[in-house]
Amino acid sequence: MTIEQFTERFAKRLAALRKNKGVSARDMSISLGQAESYINKLENMRNLPSMSSFFFICKYLNVTPSEFFSNNTASMEQINRLTEAVDGFSDEQIEHLIGLINGFKDL
Repeated sequence: MTIEQFTERFAKRLAALRKNKGVSARDMSISLGQAESYINKLENMRNLPSMSSFFFICKYLNVTPSEFFSNNTASMEQINRLTEAVDGFSDEQIEHLIGLINGFKDL
């Protein structure tokens, strides 16, 4: 992957996650303690964040760095809710749930 391809992928993912959160680029920039145009510059591929800024962005968007770069199109919030919902299930219950989910894939 070239730096241009990476920058484009980063910009698109940032925009998608930000929009999913329902916040403007300006408001997100200010919330991160940056200039009003900060997120806009990232989304328009004019800049890339520092590593520490990237971690702050992930925290703000409530995703892990791994989730940020995931190709999974499901909402991370929904995945997190699903994970919380099965907390405390036995191994047997989780296996039954996995079977049910796999059954939906076959429909």
